[in-house]
Amino acid sequence: MLRWVVLALFISLCAIAEAQSKKAKTAPPTPSRGWGKNIKWVKSYEEGLAESAKSQKPLIVIHHLENCPHSKALKEAFVAHKSIQKMAKDDFIMLNVVEETGDKHLAPDGYYVPRILFVDPSHTVRADIVGNYEDRLYTYSPDDMELCE
Repeated sequence: MLRWVVLALFISLCAIAEAQSKKAKTAPPTPSRGWGKNIKWVKSYEEGLAESAKSQKPLIVIHHLENCPHSKALKEAFVAHKSIQKMAKDDFIMLNVVEETGDKHLAPDGYYVPRILFVDPSHTVRADIVGNYEDRLYTYSPDDMELCE
């Protein structure tokens, strides 16, 4: 009889632990997604455009993937660069996305990651602000952080 009570208790504890584990895994990511916790991040492109127009600050859209090694390296460099973190916090509306927005203007030369695009407060994508690569104009690498200052 004691065995059955212990077994029932064990099964109950396992079920509770499983439920808590599932709950933790399904928690939505924070808007920063690790790109800078002291920066105010907007949650959508539409929200970013509205905030940009309201504040008259440009919008920066960072396209990345969580499992992409190039995106991870850029994120680490972005977070480590204090002057870029300060500039992002003070001078820009910031959005990072892991899914495409559907706006073809945000992929002027293709859908690749990581890429960073600048949108001015009049909602014009600044196609003239590019990185160092001819085949992917809006790609930035960790070594390019000085370009962003």
